[in-house]
Amino acid sequence: MTPRPTADPGIGERIRARRLLRGWSMRYAASRAGISHATWSRIERGRQAADNRFMLADIAAALECSPADLAGMPVPATDRAAAAALAGVDGIRRALIDIDLAEPGAESAADLTPPLAELARTLSLADALRQACDYAGAARLLPALLRDLHAETAGPERGRALRLLCDATFVASSVLRNLGHVTDAWVGGERCREAAEATGDPVLRGLAASTLANAAIACGSYQRALTLAERAAEDLQGHFARPGGAETLGSLHLISAYANRGRDRDRLDESRAYLAEAAELARRTGETTTMGMFFGPTNVAIWRISMEADLGGDPARAAEIARHTTPAAIAAGFRQVFYYVDTARALTQLGGRDEAAIRLLLTAERLAPQHVHTSADVRESARTLLERSNVRAGGAELRGLCERMRVAV
Repeated sequence: MTPRPTADPGIGERIRARRLLRGWSMRYAASRAGISHATWSRIERGRQAADNRFMLADIAAALECSPADLAGMPVPATDRAAAAALAGVDGIRRALIDIDLAEPGAESAADLTPPLAELARTLSLADALRQACDYAGAARLLPALLRDLHAETAGPERGRALRLLCDATFVASSVLRNLGHVTDAWVGGERCREAAEATGDPVLRGLAASTLANAAIACGSYQRALTLAERAAEDLQGHFARPGGAETLGSLHLISAYANRGRDRDRLDESRAYLAEAAELARRTGETTTMGMFFGPTNVAIWRISMEADLGGDPARAAEIARHTTPAAIAAGFRQVFYYVDTARALTQLGGRDEAAIRLLLTAERLAPQHVHTSADVRESARTLLERSNVRAGGAELRGLCERMRVAV
């Protein structure tokens, strides 16, 4: 029996549809994912939120798909900016396919390409829009920017053009990943790696590795992410003193901690060791904006909150870390929004803190509506909170958020 189609299918229905497509029993599918039959059943029936990234990755692996396939969601019809951001994905994707460094740029592009100084200013604007979670604005700029920089790599300022292209593909991959297009984000990471390799700069190679590893994590490929991050960190050790070296190395340690946790939740000591190395580097660097990574003590804390809010973590510990963290220390909305969303997820798991969780989600929405309205994590947390609100009645602000996201129970 196939699941009843609805205008707003939940993760549970998509899980059920994929399981039935393969002809598997619920018990067999659950055993493949390494979770209990009862847990799988609750998730399919919408009785348990599927906002845990690690568990969702396990379920996706069992069903031989990506977490994004299960977490996919429609954009609210009223959210034109989020719809525009998602509409811009295809243009970025085509540009990434086109800018193969093994091939020259379009013949006519060289004569029409703006000067590199102008392209650098456009890149700064695109990154500023990304940091503000204006993904629609960034998506409008990126396709032409990527192609123009690609064309410039065949010109007299090849080295500078390659460095700018590395940064532009990093931005493109980040935008795609935050919009839930994780396989496209991987393509962006590959292009970033090609540009970084062509520069011969070990710090840029580390940035490219972090870009690929983050895309792998978003796909649920934790072992691949860990391999990429560990290898890049080892390569960067001898170049620690170069500009951006410490910040890039610290970011790679954070990725290793998260990927290790996702790969094997029993190896908490290894993840904590990576976190300790990142925290020590952050103590030495302080808060930074280097290469758009915003590495520093606050970013380390935000990663720790995210890890504790997920499977095998301690949501109470996440809430405690959040209490001592000031997200405004990072002047970038795309990092602040993770603080609010992941802390809200932790409070939702704890129970009895629903009002605080709702306030945090509303703060995240005010800060970055495009991010929140396209986030599967927010969607599932809001659904759980709405179910509990329905039991008690009330919760006008939560209902408003759910209406804007088209979340229904």
